[in-house]
Amino acid sequence: MISGHEESRPEWDRLFLDAHKKRFDVILFRDLSRFSRSGTLYTLQKLKELENLGIGYISYQEPYLNSVGQFRDVVISVLATAAKIECEKISERTKAALYRLEKNGVSLGRPEIPRETLTLVANLLRQGFRYSEIRRQAKYRTKDGKLRHVSLGKICEIKKGLSEKEGVFSG
Repeated sequence: MISGHEESRPEWDRLFLDAHKKRFDVILFRDLSRFSRSGTLYTLQKLKELENLGIGYISYQEPYLNSVGQFRDVVISVLATAAKIECEKISERTKAALYRLEKNGVSLGRPEIPRETLTLVANLLRQGFRYSEIRRQAKYRTKDGKLRHVSLGKICEIKKGLSEKEGVFSG
């Protein structure tokens, strides 16, 4: 998932490519903050770009945007600024919470996979086992005793490492 305050997002970019190809007539968003959290200027520019392409836009929770007439840009400016500020607040609160957790000794992220399990996965890959079979065999216990399987993503990462390291691995 990519944050709404980023100016370049794959689906966002595709939306505007499709807009330029006239693949739709109107865009519906829940509210302006779901459309963009990049601030007033950027939001107004992107909405103007849609207008210039002859594409309308509707805010589901802010239907008054279509009825404020000449004040629409002012209202959008206020809403866009509020969305950007809220995005920054969310980021600050998240960072503070993560810092507190880390400071209190809570380990963040996925549990570390034991070396023996990683070696097992590498050996099974070298032997040509399917990913489903590797997942079935490659299990480990976390610090709190939970039994976990190695994720497909981790198996792919190990396979890529083997390919780069050995140069000829084709499994």
